[in-house]
Amino acid sequence: MARGEDKQSSERTGSRNFGVLVRLGAFLLPYRLRLVGAAIALTIAAGSVLGLGTALRWLVDAGFASGNSALLDRALWGLVGFIVLLAGATYSRSYLVTWLGERVTADLRKAVFARTLRLSPAFFETTRTGEVLSRLTADTTAIQTIVGSTASMALRNVLLMIGGAAMMAITAPDLAAITLAVVPFVVAPIVIFGRRVRKLSRESQDRLGDVGADIDETLNAVRTVQAFNREAADGARFDRRVEEAFVANARRAAARSALIALVMLLVFGAVGFVLWVGGHGAMRGEISVGQLSAFVFYAVIVASSVGAISEFMADLQRAAGASERLFELLDAVPDIRSPASPALFPVPSRGAVAFEHVSFRYPSAPDRTALDDLSFAVEPGETVAIVGPSGAGKTTVYQLLLRFYDPQGGVVRLDGVDLRLADPAEARARVGLVPQEPTIFAADVLENIRYGRVGATDAEVRAAARAAYADEFVERLPQGWNTFLGERGVRLSGGQRQRIAIARALVRDPALLLLDEATSALDAESERYVQAALEAVGRSRTVLAIAHRLATVVRADRLIVLDHGRKIAEGPHARLVAEGGLYARLAALQFDAPSGERATLQGVVGR
Repeated sequence: MARGEDKQSSERTGSRNFGVLVRLGAFLLPYRLRLVGAAIALTIAAGSVLGLGTALRWLVDAGFASGNSALLDRALWGLVGFIVLLAGATYSRSYLVTWLGERVTADLRKAVFARTLRLSPAFFETTRTGEVLSRLTADTTAIQTIVGSTASMALRNVLLMIGGAAMMAITAPDLAAITLAVVPFVVAPIVIFGRRVRKLSRESQDRLGDVGADIDETLNAVRTVQAFNREAADGARFDRRVEEAFVANARRAAARSALIALVMLLVFGAVGFVLWVGGHGAMRGEISVGQLSAFVFYAVIVASSVGAISEFMADLQRAAGASERLFELLDAVPDIRSPASPALFPVPSRGAVAFEHVSFRYPSAPDRTALDDLSFAVEPGETVAIVGPSGAGKTTVYQLLLRFYDPQGGVVRLDGVDLRLADPAEARARVGLVPQEPTIFAADVLENIRYGRVGATDAEVRAAARAAYADEFVERLPQGWNTFLGERGVRLSGGQRQRIAIARALVRDPALLLLDEATSALDAESERYVQAALEAVGRSRTVLAIAHRLATVVRADRLIVLDHGRKIAEGPHARLVAEGGLYARLAALQFDAPSGERATLQGVVGR
């Protein structure tokens, strides 16, 4: 029963594969004029090829056989005319379809990438980045091959096959009937092998996606790989991935080659048989030499066309699998999206935050409660720190405030607006984030800071950098503000990357500033400067800070202590210490332990 169900599922997948190719028409529609031009050029080219057969028959019967040199000259000039027409039409077809292939591929990549950027973080909890990369590169390339080359060749061969078959019937009906008899033997292997090629094509693309994911993951962590001497082990794992991809591609190639070889064997075997029959007919005077020559010419065209179409079917299977994977991304609906009529935020934004009986579990860990009936409020202009042991739910608070997720229970409000009723982009525009591990892009200093607000002027960028005490080191860089910072900011120290991230958040001038231990990577002197800057900007905005090092938040207006997703204490530092409990123990570990032990105990209040 299971095997039967698998077979039915495979067949349904096959039908969907071909159906999904129709959707590529939406990407071709804007370029309909070029498509029409390509179709006209294609038709002319096919007609020119078929005209060569008529010219050949005329050349043999009216020229060579009759011994009339004038007729021979006219036949040769006619042949040259068909060749010139064929060359011009072929150029036009080749250029137009290649342009269409590149254009459709570019549009498809842009559409898929734009949709991917809008998918919620929950999607990336279960989908590897390398898999998405494979779809944007290898899969779109497969479609480019079909649209920009193979499809037009296939249509040309379809026209040649139909036109050639018609000319065969006109030229020699008896021989055409014999040729027609072998058609079922050609179609059968296409159908049988086509299903297997389609399945193997999808498998090979999946294995290629694994290779891309492995490359992305390993190269992004190359320092960790080298620090733990994992070069050999990770190289061996990559080798296994590549071998798995090779085996999948080899199996696909074997099935495709078997399909092409079998079709060619049958088709050209039939041509040889027809030629044998026709040759005997010509000897008996039943058919002229010119007719036989033209018939064989058309038969070769039909045979070549059928062989090319069978090869196209194999490419089509691969493109169908690629299209399916791409449209899976295009059809993915973001979990977090704007409602039809989003609630409006007050202007100007005040930065008020409220969690009302919020409960939340991550989609990738539905059995573990990240937040459990959490309630607290932060008033505009207030500085509040969230502290607690690892796994307490501190980072989850930020995830919900940025509306990367929606809570399963309760309400999260920003400026009094339920975030589930708001446009996520509008909510995030009011928030500035300084993560613990900042992202630095492969661009210069100005562009990295301006990433916080695209329209920021150079003066505003420099002002934000001064507020974050980043200008001090920026001006000492080789090209100053125009210095290229390298992939992931490899040319900067950890503290310098953190100050760039702080400047990026400040250039937004947000009403709510989220600090995820923003000074964790700074040395003592830089931390003092940046802490002073953050306190200064905090006077005019709401600040919500995750604190791993309690020394950085002792002057906060309030501290909220979380444990296992629940709020267990709230108040200023001095009162919480006096009350005892979890916070007092955490404070004792950090403030009372000798400096050597303090670093070891730091992890107790980590994420």
